[in-house]
Amino acid sequence: MSVYEAIDIARLQGGPADLSQYQGKAVLIVNVASKCGLTPQYAALERLHETYADRGFTVLGVPCNQFMGQEPGTSAEIAEFCSATYGVTFPMTEKVEVNGDGRHALYERLVPKADAEGHTGDVRWNFEKFLISTDGEVVARFSPQTEPDAPEVVSAVEANLPA
Repeated sequence: MSVYEAIDIARLQGGPADLSQYQGKAVLIVNVASKCGLTPQYAALERLHETYADRGFTVLGVPCNQFMGQEPGTSAEIAEFCSATYGVTFPMTEKVEVNGDGRHALYERLVPKADAEGHTGDVRWNFEKFLISTDGEVVARFSPQTEPDAPEVVSAVEANLPA
């Protein structure tokens, strides 16, 4: 089942995000946080987004405050931080839970995918990355410590760009 089917999530600035708009694109979904040691990954995520946006790719940032309260801000504060500090232009959703009883339906579809080490299930930390193919299937998972511009991420993105 596609990650885009029957999942409601709002945009960071309000209103529905309409995930179906990404059908036919490759999408890297990343749970993000503004006060994390991995927050500088925003810069590499933006570069990746800019590099491949005209070829049918986007990054989708999903703020989450479940890891040591590292995303405490309001939607407006998150948007301002990302724009002013890292020049983020890729789309972002509302803040959601990625683990536990309150896990968002989007993450219910993402977490069964294993990463290169075989990890499935709960998201381990901020900046865990899930690559979605053009048909909405989860095709890769990368650990939080894997940089967005790492060769394995870039090659996976390139392999999943629309023809």
